[in-house]
Amino acid sequence: MTVFYQSITFLHHETGSHPESPQRLQAVMDEVAAKEIAGLTVENDPTVKIGQEIERVHSADYLKSVQQFCADGGGRIETDTVVCPRSFEVAQYAAGCAVKAVDQVLLGKTKRIFCAVRPPGHHALAKQAMGFCLINNVAVAAKHAIAHHKLNRILIVDWDVHHGNGTQDIFYEEDQVYFFSAHRHPFYPGTGMGDETGTGKGLGTIWNLPLAFGISREDYFKKFERMLLQAAEKCQPELVLISAGFDAHKEDPIGSLGLETEDFGRLTRLVAGVANQYCKGRIVSLLEGGYNPRRLAESVVCHLQELESA
Repeated sequence: MTVFYQSITFLHHETGSHPESPQRLQAVMDEVAAKEIAGLTVENDPTVKIGQEIERVHSADYLKSVQQFCADGGGRIETDTVVCPRSFEVAQYAAGCAVKAVDQVLLGKTKRIFCAVRPPGHHALAKQAMGFCLINNVAVAAKHAIAHHKLNRILIVDWDVHHGNGTQDIFYEEDQVYFFSAHRHPFYPGTGMGDETGTGKGLGTIWNLPLAFGISREDYFKKFERMLLQAAEKCQPELVLISAGFDAHKEDPIGSLGLETEDFGRLTRLVAGVANQYCKGRIVSLLEGGYNPRRLAESVVCHLQELESA
């Protein structure tokens, strides 16, 4: 049983000609409606309550500064990230959807949820916006699962073409969240080498798979599956979270690692297999990158079909 969260709220994060645009989400919503995926429940405009959950990840001062920047009219809050007057409200709502999804899955209301949210989150640091991201949605979800639901072992799988540096940084010294990222390297943001494995209590909880541009699809999957299974065996997760970026697609204008649309279904099957083995199939998946709206929409449909059937 899989649920798809979508909302017109995400269209109100207006970014002009920026590649992280409302058109991405509109394309996804239109494609999901057109395909009528068997077994999928579409939930429009989920009602969320959000408060201290975000402050488990981001400092109050940082959040106030983002809120004020947006209220003052927006613009470039950092080199790559554009915001408008409503962007902070939309980012809060995205994090709220992530929190609600965790609640619904862990309370047994459904087994899997995909949240079609924006702005994305995995580059956002605790005290800094970065790489199109304001609030680290997957980190908020993980912290909520630990604090509210008393989980002890969470696995975050990030297959965005860019390394999830913000997520890694937030959990680098913690032992309850394992982070596995497969990403293009060398590439933005420059982090994510194999020797970045965590420190202190977090030593051994960070698993990075840097992949060179031009890698064959089969080599990609061999390396991905091997490290995913290693990380999962060590973590023994009680919940799997996915930072689901689709910009490793061969036609993505920003990233690309040569993947085809159907490959995101294959990635989903691999991760779902881990979830089935260790945590009764429980997955919360959150949209990150993907900047060719048509290919993004098609890839999301493949992701949803496999979430529902795997």
